Amino acid sequence: MFPHHLPGRFLERPVAVDVIGAGGSGSQILTGLAQLHHAMLALGHPGGLDVVAFDDDLVSPSNVGRQMFYPSDIGQNKAHVLIHRINMAMGTNWMAVAEKLHPSSIMVRRGGSDLVIGCVDTRAARAAIREAGRRSGATYWLDLGNRQHDGQVVLGEFPNSFQDKNRKEPRLPTVADLFPESCDPSLEGEDEGPSCSLAEALEKQSLFINRGVALHALNLLFELFRYGGLGHHGVFVNLKTARTSPLPIDPEAWERFGYGQKPKRSRTKTKAKAQS
Repeated sequence: MFPHHLPGRFLERPVAVDVIGAGGSGSQILTGLAQLHHAMLALGHPGGLDVVAFDDDLVSPSNVGRQMFYPSDIGQNKAHVLIHRINMAMGTNWMAVAEKLHPSSIMVRRGGSDLVIGCVDTRAARAAIREAGRRSGATYWLDLGNRQHDGQVVLGEFPNSFQDKNRKEPRLPTVADLFPESCDPSLEGEDEGPSCSLAEALEKQSLFINRGVALHALNLLFELFRYGGLGHHGVFVNLKTARTSPLPIDPEAWERFGYGQKPKRSRTKTKAKAQS
């Protein structure tokens, strides 16, 4: 038995997916989603994936070699390049939106999205995903984040999507639940600006860290759709030490991150209660 099961409606129609960011991790994710879509159809899914990619950035010379772009793509919008390439190769009808994400952006389709995949690198962008997902009624939020050599993947459920009162499974906490600081724009560091060359970009991030994190995110989705459930809902990856650690679906494990803990009462309140 899995501690988390895929809602049945995800097996009845195309799964609406919004990918936020088409750069380092996002370009890897979109390419992998095309493979996942093809595999789902081959395994009998009625519609596979229906993807919309959001990114307002243009391909720069420093992106070639580390992201899924070629020299001929320089100067073009990242989301449009990748979605056009996938549609031509796979016969899909996916959509690209060349806009920066705003809290109300994930409202392109009627009925909202089933899955939002965040491939962003700022706290403000994560905060926008949290708000947009809440507004659009999305179910899952798959977040990818990384530093130079390590990163993490967290699959959670938006609180407003948790509507089945008879469900006994706990809601999967999102990255905002487990790491609130990741969605706090006030903690944002100074913007270092874009890298001017691939060599400069590699000083900030390892060549394959985005692919490593994206691989675990994609495999998490494959497990969920292939077998209908999950035994873990995230992974911590470190390419430098060659170590990976799963994030278990376990309230006790979540409490170690501070999620689900009851707030401690102050001594003043405790004393006042004892005297009442």
